[in-house]
Amino acid sequence: MRERLFDLGLWLLLCVPVLLKSDPNDGGSWAQVAVGIVVLGGCVAVSRRWPLAPIAVTVAASLPATLELFTPSYSLALIAFGYLAGRRQEHTRGALWLFGAVAAAGLLLTRITATSLGQWFTLLLALALAIVAPWLIGRYVRQYDRLVHSGWELADRMEREQAAVADRERLRERSRIAGDMHDSLGHDLALIAVRAGALEVDPALGPEQQHAAGELRRAAADATARLRDVIGVLRQPDEDPAPTAPGGEPVEELVARARASGLAVTLTVTGTGREPDGMAGWALHRVVQEALTNAAKHAPGGGVDVRVDAGAERVTVDVVSGPGTTGSPLASGGTAATSPVSGGTTGSPLASGGTGLVGLDERVRLAGGVLSHGPTPDGGFAVRATLPRRTPAGAPTATPSPTVLSPTSARELDRVRRQVRKGLAQAIWIPLALLAALGLLMAGVALWTQHQSYLEPDDYDHMRIGQTLTAITEAEDLPEHPLDGPPKGVPAEPPGMDECRYYRSTLLAAVPVYRLCFVDGHLADKAEVR
Repeated sequence: MRERLFDLGLWLLLCVPVLLKSDPNDGGSWAQVAVGIVVLGGCVAVSRRWPLAPIAVTVAASLPATLELFTPSYSLALIAFGYLAGRRQEHTRGALWLFGAVAAAGLLLTRITATSLGQWFTLLLALALAIVAPWLIGRYVRQYDRLVHSGWELADRMEREQAAVADRERLRERSRIAGDMHDSLGHDLALIAVRAGALEVDPALGPEQQHAAGELRRAAADATARLRDVIGVLRQPDEDPAPTAPGGEPVEELVARARASGLAVTLTVTGTGREPDGMAGWALHRVVQEALTNAAKHAPGGGVDVRVDAGAERVTVDVVSGPGTTGSPLASGGTAATSPVSGGTTGSPLASGGTGLVGLDERVRLAGGVLSHGPTPDGGFAVRATLPRRTPAGAPTATPSPTVLSPTSARELDRVRRQVRKGLAQAIWIPLALLAALGLLMAGVALWTQHQSYLEPDDYDHMRIGQTLTAITEAEDLPEHPLDGPPKGVPAEPPGMDECRYYRSTLLAAVPVYRLCFVDGHLADKAEVR
């Protein structure tokens, strides 16, 4: 419905010049008005399916009125159909063939009607400005709309993919946490089973107490087996083992081991409290461990400053790495497979694009804390984690991590921008190039025309009054193409002359010119006029 309303409005708009300029008051007729309205209606009707057909029909309707193509009745239609053709047509080859055909037809009609080549140049200028330029603008708008649509599709797909990567990394981090639970709870359950087994054979206990101890031992063994099965289901088949650094290892030991391996790291501890236990302690250990590991791998040579503020209710840790030789440590999201910081395996390599940060964020979030990160003004990278001493009950609400643009996405965005700039440049320089080519062509034809109408001064001096035109042509090298008329501002022709011809006396200026006037085929007057 919207397309039909648009076509109806376009048809009514294009009919206005026909009604105003083709009626009897402007030298036309009502029949021409009726034909023009019908022709424009048919052009609008087929413009969506055959975008080039309306241009050809409108040009055919304009050329009988004037070989210069630009007519008051159909000029607006030429501009509108040129733009719509560029907007709606997929390929450009057909349009280029049509533009060439219009130029060739104009040249042919100019030669047939024996008119001046100036009209053909005017036709080329009208073709470039009224048809080609709107067509180029339509092509640019079409390309820009397509790029914008593709950009939105790309952004949506990237957002979905990045969300999927973040969710997958959160699941992997939970799997690592499950592995940590297996390492700690499995050990505790094993100790319970051993202690219960000792009580089961203790002769100091009665039969009922020994039986209860045996049931406790079997329950602990069954719980250990079920825990192992659950952890095996949660863990990805191709996933590396979760980090198994001891949960009670303090930050001081991590920093000392990193310093011993050659990493320039400093530690500042403030506050009166101690490091948190449980999930918060594991999260604190993991943040410091990952930051030091990635600093050693991705920013060699850059110093690392670790600051721990152990408050009464919360513990805040800041790890700030300086600019190394290859950039910020956590910006790439990678994690070393082995590291001197952790003394062994630190976890599986994380995917690029910020997934390492997503995993740390999930670890801190599940402990009830908040993780923030970002580049520093000097080119380094800073990570801050604020953790409560006691993990709150219930699952905390997820806090989305900052979006990190992957290298592939950045390349796609840069490619789209380059295409938009290229399309804009084409929409500007192609019309300018056409105008420049048209100007050079007109200049070349003008020089050729001047040479064809140039009369040698010696030949002019040899001409005598009373000679016939045939004798002059045979005796002198008289040019075949005189000027179309007298240049502006020259003196009036002598009275009583049948015909006066004007020839150029120089190729570099319009005046002076030679004037030859004839009466009954004989030269009656010759003069150099200015």
